[in-house]
Amino acid sequence: MTIKSDIKKKIITESRRHETDSGSAEVQISVLTAQIKELTGHMQRHPKDFHSRYGLLAKVNRRNKLSTYLRRKDPKTHAEISAKLGLRR
Repeated sequence: MTIKSDIKKKIITESRRHETDSGSAEVQISVLTAQIKELTGHMQRHPKDFHSRYGLLAKVNRRNKLSTYLRRKDPKTHAEISAKLGLRR
């Protein structure tokens, strides 16, 4: 399950640092959060889809690693992005 390209572009424009930014930690966390929400809905409809579950867990782990990195490098930005996306920690 992937998010649509127009939704992804909108997410990138909302969370980027500068005009050409598409790969900063903030952008990656925002995109992963949207993908996780999409996959969570899929998993609620299809609880026995173990392949998608594996992908969901991989995305959650990747987001946690990026969040830990951002918290270590720039705590203020981490707090802002966490509040914006509704993430705990």
